[in-house]
Amino acid sequence: MECQRHLFDIPMDIAYLDCAFMGPLMGKVMAAGRGGLSRKARPWELGTDDFFGDGLRIKALMARLMNARSEDFALIPSVSYGMAVAAKNLLVPTGSEILVMARQFPSNVYVWRDKACASNAHVTTLDRQEGQGWTEVVLGAIGPQTSIVALAHVHWIDGGVLDLEAIGQKARAHGAALVLDLTQSLGALPFDAAAVDADFTVMANYKWLLGPYGTGFLHVAERHHGGLPLEQCWQSREGAENFAGLTDYHDNLAEGAARFDMGERSNFALLPAVEAAIAQILDWGVENICAQTRAHTAQLAQTAGALGLHSEDEPIRAPHYLSLRLPDTAPDDLQQRLRAHNVFVSRRGDRLRITPHVWVNEADIERFGATLKAAL
Repeated sequence: MECQRHLFDIPMDIAYLDCAFMGPLMGKVMAAGRGGLSRKARPWELGTDDFFGDGLRIKALMARLMNARSEDFALIPSVSYGMAVAAKNLLVPTGSEILVMARQFPSNVYVWRDKACASNAHVTTLDRQEGQGWTEVVLGAIGPQTSIVALAHVHWIDGGVLDLEAIGQKARAHGAALVLDLTQSLGALPFDAAAVDADFTVMANYKWLLGPYGTGFLHVAERHHGGLPLEQCWQSREGAENFAGLTDYHDNLAEGAARFDMGERSNFALLPAVEAAIAQILDWGVENICAQTRAHTAQLAQTAGALGLHSEDEPIRAPHYLSLRLPDTAPDDLQQRLRAHNVFVSRRGDRLRITPHVWVNEADIERFGATLKAAL
């Protein structure tokens, strides 16, 4: 791929290497959002399709992105919402364990602590040694006592990537459910929902999917389509398209994962923006995005290595992620020093997280190296 900076509003003197924090909105995504918002300015022009059409189109795009079926997706506002749906619909026997990774993002931890407490079960936190991959650790921990394996595809701090197909196979062999957070991977790393066969898969749109904040998706395996939603959304009932018959109350929920859709899912402003972003990612191709970011992180790793900062290599880390371990002598305000010179990365504990995307150019990498050298 060629550099795609022209599609974004990123000034040439800004080195934005922090997609894991927040993906910027493309110009076409902004335009789609403004167009969507304008519909609310003239509500007399709104029709039934405005409440359902956007969601159906977006779910079809997500099906292409994940090798899944459109009927397996629900629209949600956040990862925590999707995890709450998963927890409500999964059985945790007394005395069993729920597996999570050390320093896993809180939205995929707190819900399982509550679930374990309510079920008289326990949460087991897994950690890895330096140079050890997360996949090895997780596979070694799954056993007959495991009821749920709750993981990320890519660890949000160290960038470690997991072989989810292998983990899914072992989880199913022991009767354990697999619940995934793809927020730090989907859109930048290929994912095959059919091959992984997770029970519930959650993703927020505002990072690598380059979409607006407050939007996301829940993928639900067909075996859970008979489950219970988190809330009683009128649009999640059969016949919701017939506005004249909404007070003909009945107990039949919508078919497929649509029953798990959030309330007020017809977000006129944000859904068109989500659609535009996912369509562009599909146009680029996730494999091409992955190759582009792999090349960037290789260059950035070489630059940092010359300064004595190192990150683990593939296949332990994801190709779009660089997590440099900082020495004790690193200044506490290192991130602020870099920002002062228009280099944007994230510090997470003793790690400097660098996550480039398709807008990055050679000048950004040179600016990063020169600024980091001066800041250390």
